Amino acid sequence: MTEQTREKVVLVSCMRNEGLFVLEWVAYHALLGFKDILVFTNTCTDGSDLLLDRLQALGHVTHVRHEPAPGKSPQINAMEIAFTHPAVTGADWMLHIDADEFLVVTTGDGSVHALLDAVAPADVVAISWNLFGNAGLTEWQGGPVLPAFTLCQGQPTRRTVNHKSLFRPSKFQYAIDHMPKMPLVDPVIVKNTAGVEINDASLKTARKSRYKAKFKHITFQNAVINHYALKSDDLYMMKNDRGDGQALAHSKYFLNSMFYLRYNRNEAENRDILALWPQVQAKMEDLAADPEIRRLNDACLQAYLQRRALVLTPEQRAAWTADPNIPDEVEGLDDA
Repeated sequence: MTEQTREKVVLVSCMRNEGLFVLEWVAYHALLGFKDILVFTNTCTDGSDLLLDRLQALGHVTHVRHEPAPGKSPQINAMEIAFTHPAVTGADWMLHIDADEFLVVTTGDGSVHALLDAVAPADVVAISWNLFGNAGLTEWQGGPVLPAFTLCQGQPTRRTVNHKSLFRPSKFQYAIDHMPKMPLVDPVIVKNTAGVEINDASLKTARKSRYKAKFKHITFQNAVINHYALKSDDLYMMKNDRGDGQALAHSKYFLNSMFYLRYNRNEAENRDILALWPQVQAKMEDLAADPEIRRLNDACLQAYLQRRALVLTPEQRAAWTADPNIPDEVEGLDDA
C-alpha cells in the first residue's frame, strides 16, 4: 500500500498546561503515520498554547483554542468541535488520547497503519492501557518522559482495565474521551488489538466509557496505549492546580488516593516504546531547531517550575496527600 492510498488517520488531543511534554508527544506520534495532529487547548497559563501556535505555523499540528461554558467538560466540548473540524471530517480514522498517553504499535512497521492492517476489517479498535508508574521519582526537573519511566503493570489486571479507541468518525454521532458514541450504521465491527471481535454495547450508551469485553479478550497484542498517569509525585499533585479535564472536583490527584495506588504500577519493565527513541530524539531536535520553538519550550518548563514553587508548599503537599484508608470519592473515574 502506498502513502497515497493509505487511509487517513487523525490524532486528537485535549491539553491544558502540558507544555512540558508537547514536543516529545508531537515528535513521537508524528512518526506513527498520523495524517494530522489536532490539539485543543483551553485557558492555558504555562505558554503551551503559544508553543502549539508555533508548531501549527510550521505545519506540525493543528491547534484550536476553545472556551467551554462554565461547568462543562473541556474534553466533551472539544470533541463536539472536533466532529465538525475538517481534520476529522476529512479523515478515515481518529484516535483521541491525552498528553500522558502514547500509542505503541508492536506489529509490522510500528505505524498506526500496521495496526489497522492487523485487525482489518474493523470500525473500532479498542486499545488497552498499559499503566506506567512513577519509578520512585518524587520531583520533576525537565527532560523526556519515555526513557524516564519504563516500569509498568506488565499485564492487564481486572481492577485497572480500560481502553482508548481508534475508530471511524463518520460512523458515529460523537465521541467521549474513551470511545465513539451512538453508531450511525448497524452493525459496527468492534475489535481488540489482536483482531478479536468484542461487545459493542458501550458504544450505544451516552456516557459509559468502558468496553464490556470479556477479561480473556483484554490484550496487549499488536498495540497498547502507554499511560503515564502519574510521572513524578510533584507533577501528579500539580494536576490539582491545573484542573480536571471533565470539570470535576475530587481528590483523585492526591498522593495515596485510590487512583494513585491503583495506577502507580512499577512491577515490570517495558521498553517497547524506546525502539523508536533515536528517531524521536532526532525529530525533537528537528522541531527545536526553530529558535522560537526552543524558546517557547524552555519557557514552559520555567513556568512549571515557578508555579510549583508558588503552589506546592509543604502545607499544600500535606493537604494533597490522602489517607489511604479513606476511599477516593471518584475512584471509578477513568481519566488521568
